[in-house]
Amino acid sequence: MNHLLAEFDVGLLLTFDALLKDRNVTHAAARLNITQSALSARLMRLRQLLGDPLFIPSNSGRGMVASPHALALQPELVRLLEQLSDFIGTARVFDPATSKRIFRIAATDNPVSILAPDLIPQLKAAAPLVKVAFTMPDKARIAEALEQGEVDVFIGVAEDAAPGLIARKLFAEEFVTAQRRGHPRGRGPLSLDEFCALDHLLVSTSGGHFSGMIDTALAELGRERRVSVSVQSYALAPLILGSTDLICTLPRRFLQRFAQVLDLVEAPLELAPFEMNLFWHSRMSADAAHAWLRKQMLQSARHGGRPDNAPGVPPGVCDTNTIVRVTTKPPTV
Repeated sequence: MNHLLAEFDVGLLLTFDALLKDRNVTHAAARLNITQSALSARLMRLRQLLGDPLFIPSNSGRGMVASPHALALQPELVRLLEQLSDFIGTARVFDPATSKRIFRIAATDNPVSILAPDLIPQLKAAAPLVKVAFTMPDKARIAEALEQGEVDVFIGVAEDAAPGLIARKLFAEEFVTAQRRGHPRGRGPLSLDEFCALDHLLVSTSGGHFSGMIDTALAELGRERRVSVSVQSYALAPLILGSTDLICTLPRRFLQRFAQVLDLVEAPLELAPFEMNLFWHSRMSADAAHAWLRKQMLQSARHGGRPDNAPGVPPGVCDTNTIVRVTTKPPTV
């Protein structure tokens, strides 16, 4: 049986279908856009494989008559062609409203904290049955994980690019300083002297450090600050700030979500923004579901964490500083 299946191709099935519909070699050949001789060769092959003449010239000399065996096969042939059509369409069509696809996004806590609050409601509104898993990336083998389909996309920095990966910029993020509502210093602009004198909370992406990019920028000015608390997760920062007099400098689109409990002010020194990129393997570029996910992530990142009808910048936030340099490394701030 397997060797017979190997002999069949879609062209033979379409030829059989066309002959059943037209009962005429000339018309069937025109339907398939092939020559009459090519169609006759296919018919001969069908007769050999199925062990039946299938179509016999009509006594009237006009067209052909289908054999009983050919007529018996017609319903199954119709179903088979429909299944083949569905099979081909499945690879190219993605319906988010009914899909139960599981999407796996590799990213550290920091970009997830920035993107997920916008991305998840957007995905669930368009595709209520899909599942989304955020996983910690293994940087050493992230290219392999993407190639093997262990994860769908990876959020990382430019240095994470590797052969076979495609990258699109998700966002370039700026920093602001946050403090709890009712902070003893008040809500006015923050001077450099005051910034250096206050206790700071630092988010160390690698964990346990008390110095980061802000300290490097301060050192260039001949200044330093006092970092008394270090955490590894962005998510902890608002909780700690809300119950202490610490201040913390983090991405604006993350902190602005907590504007009801935190005051945001411009840091009194120029800080480089950092870029986050969306990576995927080239083999997934044509996958309809994957393309949909990428589109959703890029759209969500473009909104910047603020809905179209959101109010203006909270009181106490100054205009954006002029940017003088850019970093692509995940910041320790």
